[in-house]
Amino acid sequence: MILIIDFGSQTTHLIGRRLTDLGVEVKIVDPDEALVQIKILKPAGIILSGGPLSVYADKAPIVDPKIFALNIPVLGICYGWQLTAKLLKGKVEYHAQEYGPTTLKIQEFTDLFYGLPDKFAVYESHGDSVVKLPKDFEILASTGSVEFAAVKHKEKKIFGVQFHPEMEHTEFGSQILQNFATRVCSLALKPKELEIDKMIAEIKEKVGSHQVIGAFSGGTDSAVAGTIVARAIGKQFIPIYVDSGLMREETLSRIKNDFPKILGIKVKVIEARQRFLKALKGVTDPEQKRKTIGKLYIDIFEEEMQKHKDVKFLLQGTTYADFIHSQGSKRSAHIKSHHNVGGLPKNMKLKLLEPLRYFYTDQVRQIGLKLGLPKSVVFQQPFPGPGHAVRILGEVTAQRLAKQVQADMIVVQELKKAGWYEKAFQCWSIMTGTKSTAVKGDGRAYAEVVAVRAVTTKDRMSAEWLQIPYEILARISTRIVNEVPDISRVVYDITSKPPATMEWE
Repeated sequence: MILIIDFGSQTTHLIGRRLTDLGVEVKIVDPDEALVQIKILKPAGIILSGGPLSVYADKAPIVDPKIFALNIPVLGICYGWQLTAKLLKGKVEYHAQEYGPTTLKIQEFTDLFYGLPDKFAVYESHGDSVVKLPKDFEILASTGSVEFAAVKHKEKKIFGVQFHPEMEHTEFGSQILQNFATRVCSLALKPKELEIDKMIAEIKEKVGSHQVIGAFSGGTDSAVAGTIVARAIGKQFIPIYVDSGLMREETLSRIKNDFPKILGIKVKVIEARQRFLKALKGVTDPEQKRKTIGKLYIDIFEEEMQKHKDVKFLLQGTTYADFIHSQGSKRSAHIKSHHNVGGLPKNMKLKLLEPLRYFYTDQVRQIGLKLGLPKSVVFQQPFPGPGHAVRILGEVTAQRLAKQVQADMIVVQELKKAGWYEKAFQCWSIMTGTKSTAVKGDGRAYAEVVAVRAVTTKDRMSAEWLQIPYEILARISTRIVNEVPDISRVVYDITSKPPATMEWE
């Protein structure tokens, strides 16, 4: 097995997921526990993850340098490589920021880069860099601004890479991790299947005779989670759709017409549009907005709980991307409070039931297909739990919400008409809260700017902006400016993740 030492990276769990997909057993541990766990588990290899801090920060996590003398292969990734260099008397300093894609040029192909081309795209996300190699290290690969982008010790099996091989948009990233596991650590690969029957049995055992209220949005995550629970406990499951007015307009009809057949249970609809607008009045801070929405959802579910005799659990379709962005591990940075994770109140009466908590979007889709769900459900575009509220920068009012709903509909309609909707993992509009001057009817207008964003990704941990043809963007822009009231212009977001997140809030 391979031991992963977690320094707080948003993608630490993704390293483990990539290796698990390959058929490698992994365990993720805190740096403080590393030496003890190494003695117990006797791993064939060790990976040092990335992390949000500088290795020279006051509270920067470290690992005992004895691990480099244990004759166990070590791979440091980003912060993990910088820490390796620091502990072995190299030098790290703020040198060259790289956020997003860059080109890696390979000089040595024996181990990590065996069988790969001499240059390919990798994803980086760092401010510090190693500027002086530790003794007896040599260069394996470089980027345009980072000389020591991949290195190894001349005699020991100690490697470092400044980029993130675990990210989907790093080309050949899985092959690099596989080379480390097989060529460096001498492990055999034993891929495992997703065990759906085991998941259903675990839910059945955990719930027992109690009832489960389901937070059901009709999206892929909630549909898959809801189907698992419905098959585990049948009519003990009470799926509820809270009509907040923040979802896409077609969602309500799908909830009423499609999902009773899929789940075998009717979905209860609670009308709450005015409650959400009232709760969001005057709220402009993104974090407060998410927490306000999260609290109101819980209030509504707890009100519903009182109408039933034995409700103990609240089902959520929380995935790992939601979890890690809301500071899902001890040393990770807080990115944003997802309404169903960091946005939840601390004194909840209901216990959470989250069967998808440690799965990524592509895995959730695999589970959905194994459950026999329609492809239209499994491969639909994700929609954020707080809905249009986090796509309206600033206060959410009835007027701005109506504009956002209309602009978003235009984006979806035009991409579908052009055959590009299926090429996007997600596409949407954003009410930016910024105003600009326009000329309408030979008169001056000073009105809001709408942004459009469309991305491609596999697991939501990294993403590329979708290169939509200009003529489609032109039609989207023309329609939004002409059809949506008080809009001055349309801009297209061409920022990858990282450094951007998917949503603007």
